[in-house]
Amino acid sequence: MSSDQPVGVFDSGVGGLSVFQRIRANLPYERLLYVADSGHAPYGNKPAGFIVQRSLAITEFLLEQGAKAVVAACNTATAAAIVPLRAHFDIPIIGIEPAVKPAVAMTRSGVVGILATGNTVRSDKFAHLLDQHGHRARVLVQPCPGLADCVEQGDLNGSRPRALLERYLMPLLSAGADTLVLGCTHYPFLTPLIQELMGPEVAILDPSPAVARHLRHRLAVGGLLADHNANGGERYFTSGELEPTAGVMARLLTESVNLEVLPERFRSAEALPASSLSRLQNDPVATSQSILA
Repeated sequence: MSSDQPVGVFDSGVGGLSVFQRIRANLPYERLLYVADSGHAPYGNKPAGFIVQRSLAITEFLLEQGAKAVVAACNTATAAAIVPLRAHFDIPIIGIEPAVKPAVAMTRSGVVGILATGNTVRSDKFAHLLDQHGHRARVLVQPCPGLADCVEQGDLNGSRPRALLERYLMPLLSAGADTLVLGCTHYPFLTPLIQELMGPEVAILDPSPAVARHLRHRLAVGGLLADHNANGGERYFTSGELEPTAGVMARLLTESVNLEVLPERFRSAEALPASSLSRLQNDPVATSQSILA
């Protein structure tokens, strides 16, 4: 069995392109759709209800485009919205989470640093992840306000990201961290600068390859892989301004990007398609989690 339907990938902005690149490398024959919710980036400082609302709206859009699976290429969106997304859509929904388990397994010093957004750090999902695996090492969690914004602006090695990273990384380095987990999909684009500041002996873990492998597995199990003779292809959408977003995406992907604007009904902050709203209102699990708040 095979399927020529596309795979949808979304993030609060351009950071999820780090995951998108891995998926494209691992599944070159798949058609891919990418949505950058740049009009509302970053998600790291937004209320959980807002993040759920945007995740539902974007996933609804991707399903309208025929998506056979959706990847939430955003740690914050995964933490806030993966449960309601899986409850309301019957296609594979793949999330992402910080690579805590492999980090604590590979550290030599016994100290692991995690860079993440505020909402990821505060989420129940992240707390559960630390409860599961964090006891096997000293895990230092560092929220990084402003760092994703640098990537959204295409500033990967300027004075601002350098100053922010020096502030966030030096305490981890001083504490003896020899393994660093990138807990936001924007951060892999800062890896060269992070490695420069941390030194060559510090291992930097990006969970994107694991997400791509898991997606491939889910598609294979469901008989949804595209034919290996297919040509693949990509389409890119944004809720933000076309020109600046396309410029940043082209820089991150090192190729030109033909960027399209999301339809208005999926673009506004209040957007939530009627079908998703109806499912939410009739779902006791969703309402008990105050998703509509």
